[in-house]
Amino acid sequence: MSMHGKTDSEVTSQAPSSPNRAIYYVQSPSRDSHDGEKTTNSFHSTPILSPVGSPGRHSRDSSSTRYSGSLKPGSQKSSNGSRRHSHQRKTGEKQWKEFDAIEEEALLDEEGGRKPIPRRCYVLGFIVGFIVLFTFFSLILWGASRNQKPVVTMRSLTFDQFTVQAGSDASGVGTEMLTMNSTVRLTFRNKGTFFGIHVSPTTLDLSLTELTVATGTIKKFYQSRRSQRTIAVNLRGTGIPLYGGGADLGSKYGKPTLPVPLNLNFTVKATAYVLGKLVKPKFHRRVSCDVVLDPLKMGTARALKNNCTYW
Repeated sequence: MSMHGKTDSEVTSQAPSSPNRAIYYVQSPSRDSHDGEKTTNSFHSTPILSPVGSPGRHSRDSSSTRYSGSLKPGSQKSSNGSRRHSHQRKTGEKQWKEFDAIEEEALLDEEGGRKPIPRRCYVLGFIVGFIVLFTFFSLILWGASRNQKPVVTMRSLTFDQFTVQAGSDASGVGTEMLTMNSTVRLTFRNKGTFFGIHVSPTTLDLSLTELTVATGTIKKFYQSRRSQRTIAVNLRGTGIPLYGGGADLGSKYGKPTLPVPLNLNFTVKATAYVLGKLVKPKFHRRVSCDVVLDPLKMGTARALKNNCTYW
């Protein structure tokens, strides 16, 4: 009880007269400000007097207690503040990086920088390039095929019958009537090295002074590449009214006694399917032959090699 009798007032009254008592100052830890800058250190100039008889231990306990007590709340606040500051700083840096990227792209656009080409542009370019190449290839095939036109060569013409008799037309008008029968032979040759040819039906006309006296037809056919065929066409005319056109024809017993000039005309139409229906060049071959019927050579084939014109 005597130990507890001493009060703080007594200890305080003895403080000025004690030379061995040291004064301690507790320094609280500095805190970071919100903007990242450190503030000046704040000192709590609270003097701590060591108790009588135990200056060392009491002073150490007192200072450590005060220091630890002041450190724990401050350290928690400081760590929370530093985390918040670090998070805000990272967020700010991310926003600034995004802003810098956008600004850099804008500057590149303004300066004429190259932009990435969209995928649809590649697809469109491929389609356009394919069309251009295909068109160019088709034109090459078309040009090559045009230089390989089919060839028509006339071989011979044979007159089997030529008769002129008096008669009347369908309206009953009296006139001389002509009946004739002949055979034409020709050769059709396909020079194409990579395509076949489809030949359309062709009509042959044998005329006397611009009056058709006999006709014949070449049926449609297909000619394969680099091949040829010989075609025989029968030209017939029965009861063709001459209407005065045969007045100069000398006839005896219905047969001519003088040479009769005739003209043979026809046009061969053919189509080549080089690349299906996309590239199909067409060929027109016109033939005109001047022939003379010789009454003394009936039934004999007459060569037409030097009597025909082709274009």
